[in-house]
Amino acid sequence: MATVTPQPIGKLHDRILVKITKDDYLPSFETALKKYSKTANVPGFRKGNVPAGMVKKMYGQSAFVDEVLRTANRELETYLKTEKPAIFAQPLAMEYGSLVLDMNQPADFDFAFEIGLKPEFDVDLASKKGKITKYTIAVTDEMVDAEIDNISRRAGKVENPEAFANDTDIVYATYQACDKLGNITEGTEPTEDVVTLEQMPKTLGEQLRTKKPGDSILFKPSEVCTAEELPVFMKSALRKEATDMEAADSNYQLTLTKIGVLVPRELNEEFFAEAFPGAEIKDTATFKARIKVEIEKQLAQVSNERLQNDIFETLVHETPIELPEAFLKAWLQRGGEKQKTDEEVANEYPTMDHQIRWTLISDKLITDNEIKVSYEEVIADIKTKVMAYFGMKNEDDAPWMETYLEKMTKEEKTMDETYRNLLFGKLFAKLEKDIDVAEKQVTQEEFAAIQPAHHHHH
Repeated sequence: MATVTPQPIGKLHDRILVKITKDDYLPSFETALKKYSKTANVPGFRKGNVPAGMVKKMYGQSAFVDEVLRTANRELETYLKTEKPAIFAQPLAMEYGSLVLDMNQPADFDFAFEIGLKPEFDVDLASKKGKITKYTIAVTDEMVDAEIDNISRRAGKVENPEAFANDTDIVYATYQACDKLGNITEGTEPTEDVVTLEQMPKTLGEQLRTKKPGDSILFKPSEVCTAEELPVFMKSALRKEATDMEAADSNYQLTLTKIGVLVPRELNEEFFAEAFPGAEIKDTATFKARIKVEIEKQLAQVSNERLQNDIFETLVHETPIELPEAFLKAWLQRGGEKQKTDEEVANEYPTMDHQIRWTLISDKLITDNEIKVSYEEVIADIKTKVMAYFGMKNEDDAPWMETYLEKMTKEEKTMDETYRNLLFGKLFAKLEKDIDVAEKQVTQEEFAAIQPAHHHHH
């Protein structure tokens, strides 16, 4: 009869010794052979009439090994289900050494597995009170004006004047290799590039200022580019590597095909309606106010992500947790399809360690605080996001919504991601209150300069 015995071999690190006897696996081995006899296709014999000796000779050894290993694993699984030790990952089979599995010599066998045990620990939120700050980023008039300029330019149109007027004018040009007299090199294809005048190499840009569409310039890249400008220009305009010095010292003809001027959209009701459908914005002041609200939402999200990361890092770094490092490194090295090198394990383990600690902490906090997300909440969140995406205010605008949601319930990835986002959203909201997060208003520049309390992991 099989026996399963745990044996401590380190801190939170056990060996599970599984001893199986012949009586544990021989009956299932014989059953497997009978199944092979019924299904085996052997020339000269009808299916089901292949001699037992031939079946055993052909399939016996493979079936023997399968049944022995299956029996050992079954006994291990039964032990884990019965005793319910809190373990990391899956048990890791230890080396079998000189173990020989021979169907002609059935015997009692010993198998050993390693398991890593999860530690017991406490999360001390009281000691974190006031240690974490939530930053509110102030929105300035300059930020609003800059955003209005950006969206009005993105929605603008390009006009094509006959002459350059500003550094921001767009250069549409072709480039082709030629000799010093401008004769195009036979067999070469022209390249095209589109940049603003101020993005051109300075010397070349100055020569272009007085040109009109259809005009050409002869030049050598090495003569019109500084050391900093040359690699960018070679790759962008000429499609050459920066190290191609032969090309850099060759002659090229630039032909200006057209000039572009980006004309921003006029701030009027038509533009307001396109920017914010259904908002019924009538004047610039209301439009600016709406832009400010949108910027505040974006910055609030950035601030909230920073807060959550600070909470995450603080709890991970400041919660004492002992981990079975030896087992985890062994599992990292041998637990995948391909065994990792010692160097790979050394490089990957810190990230693994960090994530395991957060998983332990978050699982404990979610359980202790009975944080739950219902199916109805998941569906409602998906519906809200869909309505926001299409700019809808009520469900009457979407008679197809029920069909869409029914389809989404079958999208396991979407349902799981939505569930986890809601679950951790509730967790962080609870932690924000329990930790009594301090609040502070800062400028965008001050926010960017704030150093995290702990090194960030991604």
